[in-house]
Amino acid sequence: MIRFVFAIFATVALTSPLRAAVEIQEVTSPGGITAWLVEENSIPFTALEIRFKGGGSLDRPGKRGAINLMTGLIEEGAGELDSQGFATARDALAASYRFDVGRDSLSISSRFLSENRDEAVALLRQALVAPRFDQVALDRVRGQVLSGLRSDEGDPNNIASLNFNSMAYGDHPYHSLNKGTTESVTALTRDDIVTAFEDTIALDRIFVAATGDISAEELGALLDTLLGDIRAVGAPLPDEAEVMLTGGVTVVPFNTPQSVALFGHEGIPRNDPDFFAAFVANQIFGGSGRQSRLSLEVREKRGLTYGVGSYLAIYDQAHLVLGQFASANNRMAEAIEVIRDEWAKVAADGLTQTELDEAKTYLTGAYPLRFDSNASIARILVNMQVDDLGLDYIDTRNDRVNAVTQEDIRRVVKRIYRPDDLRFVVVGRPENLENVN
Repeated sequence: MIRFVFAIFATVALTSPLRAAVEIQEVTSPGGITAWLVEENSIPFTALEIRFKGGGSLDRPGKRGAINLMTGLIEEGAGELDSQGFATARDALAASYRFDVGRDSLSISSRFLSENRDEAVALLRQALVAPRFDQVALDRVRGQVLSGLRSDEGDPNNIASLNFNSMAYGDHPYHSLNKGTTESVTALTRDDIVTAFEDTIALDRIFVAATGDISAEELGALLDTLLGDIRAVGAPLPDEAEVMLTGGVTVVPFNTPQSVALFGHEGIPRNDPDFFAAFVANQIFGGSGRQSRLSLEVREKRGLTYGVGSYLAIYDQAHLVLGQFASANNRMAEAIEVIRDEWAKVAADGLTQTELDEAKTYLTGAYPLRFDSNASIARILVNMQVDDLGLDYIDTRNDRVNAVTQEDIRRVVKRIYRPDDLRFVVVGRPENLENVN
């Protein structure tokens, strides 16, 4: 019955639209741990989001993939419970825990019913203070990771990312993927996994958000119970990455009838005063949907691809303007030429007032749709903290979009679209296309 009730609550939480303004409380626990809270008591359910900054970029030299493998093992047994015992206890509580690691952070997403809150938090605490990392579980999860890596070796998109990152970041941890390589993951020991855990799970890089049926006082007590016993300091965060890309084309031979391309150059940081102008400009130039400049010119007018787009890639230690698409081998060269021309055109001529007005309407209208569940709101809150956006960001975000002017657009497109610096990495057998450095 508990599982059935939880399924109903989860469905409601995922489908009910946001009906009121988001009122954020900043909560500090008696032990000094800070979190952001949106209290919502309509259903007895809470979503909890935790971020530890650093993520896969904290892998030690020669241990690439250790933090990714460790993340996959956190839920595979804790305290007196082995992997099966932990899963059984979690399911009996109708709780869910999800552990993920990215380039810049390790994330924990937890969902639990109010009636089981104490037990669900106690079980999650065990995973954070006493993970077992049993050898049998390590070997099993390692096998899953290795299977994925072998699959990636034949994925042209993965090959493009590896080559692009290597060119962009040199020896910085960003240059390789978080999952590591077959060789590095095979060589990892249990001691490496323990070290990865100690480097990553620490209070000096934590951000927490909660949404749902929990008061500020209850959340404060929960924070100390759940997180009070984890270590205070983790490994040093990596230095800023120097983006080393130069203009040109790199062709990586791969036997496929359709080539894939990744393209871009250095971009703009999230805290730059011109960020919102760049954000709006990219929506017009290469954003989602068929009405972007790139989509109209490359897909709609010429039929060179099924989809093309660009985005601002904002990482903790680097920032890029990136794009990607796929095209038949005999049309890839033409597609690249069109993208280059459009890159130069937008830098020189800017964008029209009509395009700007339409982009503002879309971006401001779509934003409230993100707040469609407790889980979504909790994720948004924790990401706001990570990006240092401030408690008022939700209230002011659309105003910042609407404040972007044509003058702002003209200024920023000359900054962020630099055709001479545009690098393409193409994986496939493209015709009439050669390496250009």
